[in-house]
Amino acid sequence: MKQLFDEVSYACSKLVTQKYSTSFSLATKMLSPKIRTDIYNIYGFVRFADEIVDSFHKYDKEQLLLKFERDYYESKNRGISLNPILNSFIHTVNKYKISDDLVQSFLKSMKADLYKTEYTTTEEYNEYIYGSADVVGLMCLKVFVNGNQQKYEELKEPAMRLGSAFQKVNFLRDLKEDFNELNRSYFPNINFGDLSAEGKNTIIKEIEDDFDLAYKNGILKLPVEAKFGVYMAYRYYKKLLKKLQDTPSTKIMDTRIRISNPMKINLLARSYVRYKLNLI
Repeated sequence: MKQLFDEVSYACSKLVTQKYSTSFSLATKMLSPKIRTDIYNIYGFVRFADEIVDSFHKYDKEQLLLKFERDYYESKNRGISLNPILNSFIHTVNKYKISDDLVQSFLKSMKADLYKTEYTTTEEYNEYIYGSADVVGLMCLKVFVNGNQQKYEELKEPAMRLGSAFQKVNFLRDLKEDFNELNRSYFPNINFGDLSAEGKNTIIKEIEDDFDLAYKNGILKLPVEAKFGVYMAYRYYKKLLKKLQDTPSTKIMDTRIRISNPMKINLLARSYVRYKLNLI
């Protein structure tokens, strides 16, 4: 039965989320059960593409990514894929009418990671972040508003800014790996060979501005099915940013800042109390 295969596909995307990101998995569990599966499906797709360009160093990454893209479009036209990650993503794309320009912008940024190692202008930087993060936020927003186009337009910019903030925190957290191992430098006009306190603070201020707008104009206005889960992800990344802010710039390149599992549970409990008291 096709339904059984689809259920297996959804389970695969959920497993990918749980294995690759405990924090995103925890936040997704806080969403309404009605929309969790579709968020897992989106994450599975973007995670696989990201892993191709970031991890599969012993293989022809370009060919793998191009095949992944071809398989997606061929399967979308057929309505089925034997790749369970693609099969589940296609279901969500069709169900919520996720536009192809979002998928194409995402894949464009993934392709850039195959050859581009430095972003020297703000325009290049913003274009990369739009494709690698903002559009993922917009895909999720399509699920959250469940076809309400007016709500989608209202929350579009905050969703993009939240995606940007998450991505920039990831960049700052992963500086050691990106700069030393992958030879990538995303933030323009910042010398990561000798990261100064001023340079780090410039990045943090930019992220804080993204978070502020996303919270005030977006998270507080989300449908109830999505609000707590997105708020949980926001609190996690805000905590991560605070730890990065408290880490001397000379140390950021020497370590990878993390949030411990007990701290994640603490954040969850405190966030839940605020949610139940209607403080968000």
